[in-house]
Amino acid sequence: MDATEQIRRAERERSSLIEESILPTLLGQRPIGLLGYAWIWVGIAVIIATYSLGAAGVDGGLPLGTVILAIAAANLAVGAFMVLTADIGTEHGLSFAVYLRAPFGTRGTHLPSVSRGLVAAMWFGIQTYLGALALNGIGSYFFGFDGWPLWYAVFAVLQVANTAMGIKSVERLAALAAPAIIAISVWMYFALEGVAETKGVNIWNFSGTGEMSVLVLFIANLGFWSTLAIDIPNLTRFVRTEPGARSFFRRNRSIFLAQLVALPLTQAAVAGLGAVSFIATGNWNPVEVIQGEGQGLSLVILLALVVLAQWSTNNSANLIPSALTFVNLAPRVISYPVAVVLAGIAGTLCMPWLILDNLFVFLGYCGAILSAIGGIMVADYYLLRGRRLNVPDLYRTDGQYRYARGFNPAGLIAWIAAGGLAAWHPEHAILIGLPAGLAFYWILMKAVVLRSHPQAEIGTAHPDRYLATSAGMNWVYLGAGRFERMSPAETHGEAVRREDL
Repeated sequence: MDATEQIRRAERERSSLIEESILPTLLGQRPIGLLGYAWIWVGIAVIIATYSLGAAGVDGGLPLGTVILAIAAANLAVGAFMVLTADIGTEHGLSFAVYLRAPFGTRGTHLPSVSRGLVAAMWFGIQTYLGALALNGIGSYFFGFDGWPLWYAVFAVLQVANTAMGIKSVERLAALAAPAIIAISVWMYFALEGVAETKGVNIWNFSGTGEMSVLVLFIANLGFWSTLAIDIPNLTRFVRTEPGARSFFRRNRSIFLAQLVALPLTQAAVAGLGAVSFIATGNWNPVEVIQGEGQGLSLVILLALVVLAQWSTNNSANLIPSALTFVNLAPRVISYPVAVVLAGIAGTLCMPWLILDNLFVFLGYCGAILSAIGGIMVADYYLLRGRRLNVPDLYRTDGQYRYARGFNPAGLIAWIAAGGLAAWHPEHAILIGLPAGLAFYWILMKAVVLRSHPQAEIGTAHPDRYLATSAGMNWVYLGAGRFERMSPAETHGEAVRREDL
């Protein structure tokens, strides 16, 4: 059977747990290479809201160098965590929401996954709003028309259409946007440094009047990426992986450059530019700064690059994760293109301008809710199952992941308890939620759940039976709810490059 036949069967046989976009990706359906994935992350890391984090740091009394180093360190830590959760995608080809059926149950998965999906949709709205401001600047220059709400709607529709076309379309946009993002960053730095010099301000010696600590800035940046840290399998399931790669480092070698280099360096540079912008002009928003400093065609080009930056981030980091959680919610009626539209609608209705006014509060509570899920994932995937999964049962209503009527009490109790603790102290949310979620889940599974709901992959005498990439195998859907492990040669996977999710 080839990948095309697998997709056709899934489309014909939709059930409450099966739809073609959330099936495990075959090894031949993973088109993104090391550089392509790194370019995607350069695009993802340029979020205009990141500029406000850098500005908040220097306004809070921290030196510019300290701000840049703190943000780089935070993103390096998050990137290392992402490498861990990325293996769910590279090993088994699973999406985030489908994998959560293991620690939360086939029904219980909807509570944490939809929470993540809604946060992603909100970020889509934020990015679309900031991109619309840039488009409005272009429209004002050419047509003398000032109306960002119209550009907000137009930009949202364009992004939704592009993302609905599939992962290759997203990768192509990232390859175009990443060099543009680097170009605009270089221009901004020199332009802003010149503005500061004309005012007699040394950007490296500037000291704000606030009293922000390095720890607060560090934790805020951890919360910034807590969303993608947990659902990174949505992307890594499409990253090219070597069949039979037993070593964790060989299996995930296309991941390291993006998570440990592209993310921390790009994010630190962007936040640093926000800080420099604030020091030089008193305004962290580069769209407004560019409009003030640029002239004529150069202004239009620079604003267009800002739009590209928001677009590339939204595709990979927000629309795809949000859409896949909506597909998982109701596979019978929601296809991937429909889910992308739903995610776009939810994001555009969230009034992102209000979220931007309370960004640190938003990040704190996002970190609380989502970091606990990250701890549960690490405990489940590594500590309990040893990376092994009974993947066919993830798609069965009567399989081992049904637990108690579709809900795993260990996952839900651990999430509520750890998330509640983290929300009680949102300024340290991710440092509390992640280890608490890990500990609570592991204890509850060992002490209670596994006694009445045994898991085939835990303590098995045939460990390779529950591995995929490591064993050089694919999880292949055969129809009628049946799965089988097959080699790439048997599935003709290496000759197939699927263009849609």
